[in-house]
Amino acid sequence: MLIYKEESYKIIGACMEVHNTLGCGFLEAVYQEALAIEFEKRGIPYIREAELNIEYKGIILSKKYNADFICYDKIIVETKALSELASTHQSQVINYLNATKLKLGILVNFGEESLNYLRLANSKNDKISEN
Repeated sequence: MLIYKEESYKIIGACMEVHNTLGCGFLEAVYQEALAIEFEKRGIPYIREAELNIEYKGIILSKKYNADFICYDKIIVETKALSELASTHQSQVINYLNATKLKLGILVNFGEESLNYLRLANSKNDKISEN
């Protein structure tokens, strides 16, 4: 069973619209700005550059994590504009999920000919990859 199926479907649809309109080749900041506009148009609640606490052994660290987007107050959306994603990008999102205790992250890469995205769940057994 997919976590937050309906919400993630809407987020990915917005990402597809941005990629279909702009194509690949822009800087990450361009896609982030366009994605914020698309979220607004579709009524997807979001916070851009949301500052999140990171917990280490029960202690909140002074260093914060700034998520590209938090949608619906529960889904991290991490954007990239790279020629391809690496396993380190997936690890980054999983670490953010573990540190923040959120359940779902969506890693989106606008830098390829076709939109590439991964749904990553906060569980060792719930990693879900989709293209």
